[in-house]
Formats: sequence, structure tokens, C-alpha cells
Amino acid sequence: MSTRQNDSGAPEPAAPWNEIAPGLWLGGLHRTDAAGRRLPVVVDAEFDLVVSLCPAAGHGPAPGRPHRVVALPDGPLDAWQLTAVQSLSRTVAEAVVSGQSVLVRGRTGHNRSGLVAAQALVELGSAPDEAVRLVRERRSPRALGDDLLVQYLVTGLETARLLAALSPPPLS
Repeated sequence: MSTRQNDSGAPEPAAPWNEIAPGLWLGGLHRTDAAGRRLPVVVDAEFDLVVSLCPAAGHGPAPGRPHRVVALPDGPLDAWQLTAVQSLSRTVAEAVVSGQSVLVRGRTGHNRSGLVAAQALVELGSAPDEAVRLVRERRSPRALGDDLLVQYLVTGLETARLLAALSPPPLS
């Protein structure tokens, strides 16, 4: 099982965000235009809720818009971080069911944000493999490229969280 620690070298997506399912959008902090220039993606009031997994100043949303921010590493997640993914995914799924539009975003909109979006799809009734397929098909084939994140989905986040809680902390 390989785990990519970051997306360095990965091209930024062309679209600022993509609709994964009705009301559920996945995006990043930058995009690449047709000339290959890297441009910031700034959210204003396009969405009812924005979930950011890679916080960065100056990318929105507009003041007063609901914004959940949880910094997650691009790599293995501990029990607390998996609990945060579970909570965010439930929040996203509940918002979508209530008719809200939700943007889940990370640095590129591939891995961390892909995990939350895919788990929200699982919360909404999709099988994990179908959720992964939708995220990759509608955002990017590079989405959920970290095999460990896909394993979290296939195993189930609750089981993955319990297993992570049994692991000793890494030595520094």
C-alpha cells in the first residue's frame, strides 16, 4: 500500500470546483488556466457551506457564510483526525439532504477533501467503491490517489478510527 505524502508536482485542476453529486462540490485553493498559469480560487457566496481541510487566508468564503475549517495532514490520519473526517462528512451529508450546496476543499481538491466528499456520499447511501469512482470521475482521475485514504473508506471510518486509536504515537 503506497501513501503519497503530498501532491507536489501534481498539476492544479483547471476547474475551481466540480459537482460530485447534486449539492456536493469538491475543489481546491488554486486552479490552472488554459495558458498554464496558477490562479487562486476564491469562494464568495456561491455555497451555503464551505468545508476547508487546508486553511489559507484570502480564499473565502465571504464574511458571514458558514465555514468549517479543520486542518488535516496529507498522509496517515490519527484517531482524532478520523473522528473529524467522520463529523465533517456527516455535516456535509446533512446539509446536502437539506438542500444546501456544499463545497469541500483542500489544497488541490484531491485527497483530504476527496476523502470527506466520498465519505459524505457513503453517508448518503453510496458504496465506498462507487463514492471513489464518482469523486475521480467528476473531479479528477488523480483524486483519492492516496491508497491509504481509499482503504479508510473501504474499511469504514469507524473501524479505521478504532484501529488508529490502538496504534502507539510515532516516536519523535
